[in-house]
Amino acid sequence: MNPESLAQMSNVAIYSSMLTLAMAMVAFAASFASGKRRPAALVATDTSMSAGGTAVLTKSESKPVEEPGRRAANIAISLTWLAFVLLLAGVVLRGIWAERAPWGNMYEFSITAALGTLGVYLILNMRMDLRWLGLFVVIPVLLTLGMAVTVLYTEAAQLVPALKSYWLIIHVLAAIICSGAFTLAAATAGLSLVRDRAERHGGIGTGPVGVLSSRIPDAERLRTITNRILAFAFPLWTFAVVAGAIWAENAWGRYWGWDPKETWAFITWVVYAAYLHARSTAGWRKNKASWIAIAGWIVFLINYFGVNFLASSLHSYAGTS
Repeated sequence: MNPESLAQMSNVAIYSSMLTLAMAMVAFAASFASGKRRPAALVATDTSMSAGGTAVLTKSESKPVEEPGRRAANIAISLTWLAFVLLLAGVVLRGIWAERAPWGNMYEFSITAALGTLGVYLILNMRMDLRWLGLFVVIPVLLTLGMAVTVLYTEAAQLVPALKSYWLIIHVLAAIICSGAFTLAAATAGLSLVRDRAERHGGIGTGPVGVLSSRIPDAERLRTITNRILAFAFPLWTFAVVAGAIWAENAWGRYWGWDPKETWAFITWVVYAAYLHARSTAGWRKNKASWIAIAGWIVFLINYFGVNFLASSLHSYAGTS
């Protein structure tokens, strides 16, 4: 198959995934708007008659009440899986076209980071039922893909000598998985702040107030989810930084040179280390820790977009061309 056909097929697969994600976004929005989350209800299962002929409840059990919009949420998850497969096909075809790992520039990293975000979300959804989070995952993924195909797109080219190493796969793959985990953690951390405010202003026994807060889990569960995601991602990001240092020694003859990219990668590591420390510190483990998780994601974005566009760096070869 000629390169032009592979390029066209890759682009078609990516655009198809975007269209599918747009439909998933609509389905997630419909599910989200259909009603608030409801607790399990006590349902009578047996009654007996008292001496006066009055029915008396003798046995009851808790049965979950089906959440409104469940069907729409299931459709949205199915569409997200389809979008993931289409995007995976687009990334693989891009790699076959380029005859290398498809991580040689910002366009390729962006589409793969979007793939990583969807993959992390779908895997976690199978373990923790995160359908309620889908809208807050699909939107940033769509924005990332939109920027990739409109602003960052570039034709495949051969790698510069510094990138021709097996460390490209090791280092960048770890960073891609972390990008997805950091995005999900930022979403759950932000939602925990919204829910916590609603719980404090709603009053004891009145439940959360607000359209958004009534449709997401309680603040403590959201904080727990954030912590679990970052407890997984932090060691992986540590590995990515170390792998990058080893790669730098192989390419440039030094492990660390405080290049802007290296510096911001280290700052990202420090912020997420501070988050994990805050989670074990009294007075910081709640909202303050959530703010640190959001700050870590912002620093990660600066490391990716800001450094590549605004700073002079040895990593400039990974820009838009």
